[in-house]
Amino acid sequence: MNNIQIALMMGSQSDLPVMKEAAKILEEFDVSYEIRVLSAHRTPKETAEYAEQLRLRGVKVVICGAGASAALAGVVAAHTSLPVIGVPIVATPLNGMDALLSTVQMPPGVPVGAMAIGPSGAKNAALLALRIISLQDKDVERKLAEFKEEQRRKILDTDLN
Repeated sequence: MNNIQIALMMGSQSDLPVMKEAAKILEEFDVSYEIRVLSAHRTPKETAEYAEQLRLRGVKVVICGAGASAALAGVVAAHTSLPVIGVPIVATPLNGMDALLSTVQMPPGVPVGAMAIGPSGAKNAALLALRIISLQDKDVERKLAEFKEEQRRKILDTDLN
């Protein structure tokens, strides 16, 4: 076992700027993660082998970012029983709608949680992963409560009334 709690995966190097948004959130919460670039189509064997080993290595949640067909999240979900969260990324003239539809159209028995397209989706994927981890980690639970309170304060500080 290792101490990596969250696996961040992306289909290509060009997805890294979006997935770094998830990494920033995980770093704020001091939660360990690793980043891999593996393709559902170009490295299917390596992708399946990696996904199959995640639980054995102690990983708790997988976040997959991909554009176009966005098959990565589904392939990973087919090869692990861990929670998989998909982040659709803009990669074609369809502005990420193709990736979003691919992410949410998983067949029964292959669950993938789908986030919004792009950086906000990556941030929310990290926060959802943290909520999952917080079910067994009181420190993460406390940090999430502090984060939520900080967000509330920011809004109230800018309230015009």
